[in-house]
Amino acid sequence: MTEYCPLITNEQDSVLVLIDIQQRLTAAMPNAVGERLIAQVSILLTAAKMLSLPIIVTEQYPKGLGPTESALKLLLSEKVPVIEKTSFSAAKVDSFLAAIADTKRTQIILTGMETHICIMQSALDLQQQGYQVFVVEDAVSSRTITNQINALQRLRQAGVIISNVESIIFEWLGDAKHPAFKSVSKLII
Repeated sequence: MTEYCPLITNEQDSVLVLIDIQQRLTAAMPNAVGERLIAQVSILLTAAKMLSLPIIVTEQYPKGLGPTESALKLLLSEKVPVIEKTSFSAAKVDSFLAAIADTKRTQIILTGMETHICIMQSALDLQQQGYQVFVVEDAVSSRTITNQINALQRLRQAGVIISNVESIIFEWLGDAKHPAFKSVSKLII
């Protein structure tokens, strides 16, 4: 890992990770929380694809929680690794760590469910392993707002960077002169 870690993401070092955005988990979310999460992750996922960033997906016990949400699966190429797990921390799964290592990137951008369980444990473990971890606040969720807020506070206290979809995308672009600026910025504006 690099010694100097900037506090913003960049296109060359980032890998986007979708943690456990599965049908039965989404259905357990209150009100429109699941729909909002899928919409926000879709924007980030589309931008990552347009910029050719590596993407990794995890599924927590898919036999019981179902597959990744179909709206997101439609956006994934068959080259995207989908890693099944039972460990709450993706960073304790050898195939996940191998997929991250294969990218040769140091910034891990986490989205998904649930913030206070799989997101938090994965973020803290990845950080301990030397990665710079970003949790996308408007692209993660928990079944209760209290759990969500608590997890984000704990992550901040631990030094994990909490960001949002728009900030991440514009950090990846870096400049309005970026060749993909017009097409990527249309996802948000």
